[in-house]
Amino acid sequence: MRLPYVSDPPPTSTPEEAEILARVKARRAPGGLLPLDRALLHSYPVADGWNSFIGAIRTKTTLSTIIKELIICRVAVLNGAWFEWEQHAPLLEEGGLSDEGMHVVRDIHADIPLKIDEKALSPAEGAVLKYTDAVTKTVTVPEEVFQELKGFFNEREIVEITTTVAAYNCVSRFLVALNVGEKNP
Repeated sequence: MRLPYVSDPPPTSTPEEAEILARVKARRAPGGLLPLDRALLHSYPVADGWNSFIGAIRTKTTLSTIIKELIICRVAVLNGAWFEWEQHAPLLEEGGLSDEGMHVVRDIHADIPLKIDEKALSPAEGAVLKYTDAVTKTVTVPEEVFQELKGFFNEREIVEITTTVAAYNCVSRFLVALNVGEKNP
């Protein structure tokens, strides 16, 4: 990493910092702090906000595991965030995406409509990948891409899909910029 990681466990200097650290550790339980946490904990207030926001994205949406992890993994690939990929690809596989589907997610040049026709992805998964690509690559989403997504998901789900794409673009940019996990040159 481009900065030294905080020690594990990191020192706290106020009761508020101790509470923040306890919340971060509770979200990571039963495992320990990740390199990402040990980078964020250079700023306890930022780590606390991150923990709350990403915690909500990870655990409080109505999205299925496969849709959520499909988004996260695609963002990781598009942004070259290999630490993020290594954390989330196993969750996507456990969620039930086929080996062929995993190859599509990892291929930034994949012909998504063709892969839907070949049954590597469901039509809903393909719509999510197209939407994730648009939000990540250009921010603006073509109307036909949005309408395709809207054909499979309700308003709440679309908000949750969009916030998941946005949140993990934030995560990947932090990981890559600081080379968290030493996965980027």
